[in-house]
Amino acid sequence: MSTPATTTRINPSSWNAPFRFDHAQLRPAPREVFTIAGQASVDDDGRVLHEGDVAAQLSLALHHIEQLLSHVEMTLADIFSLTIYTTDIPATLAAYEALTERLDAHGATPPAALVGVTGLAFPGLAVEITAQAGR
Repeated sequence: MSTPATTTRINPSSWNAPFRFDHAQLRPAPREVFTIAGQASVDDDGRVLHEGDVAAQLSLALHHIEQLLSHVEMTLADIFSLTIYTTDIPATLAAYEALTERLDAHGATPPAALVGVTGLAFPGLAVEITAQAGR
């Protein structure tokens, strides 16, 4: 699914463009809302993968989100809110292309927030991402 033609993207400034998010979006009310809990760089048993590699952690967390979306026949284009939690904002910004290239592939620019935290669910995690999608 792609962003509906009736979505109005609201960007009073353009500093956000390299990060592939809109300041706000006005969308028609979805029939269904899909909420995704924090996804991180873990394997099927919950073991942390890619400790110390923020780009790989971003990529795997987003991969998990894409897998969950596929269960309900949605894609990254259906996300209307994205929150990235990180224990290292500079490293996350330096690795942000791991996220933006995947968003670009779907023409997705969901409103997003990057939030610095002191810790995440498991030691060794640097990134955790939550998302909300709708159709």
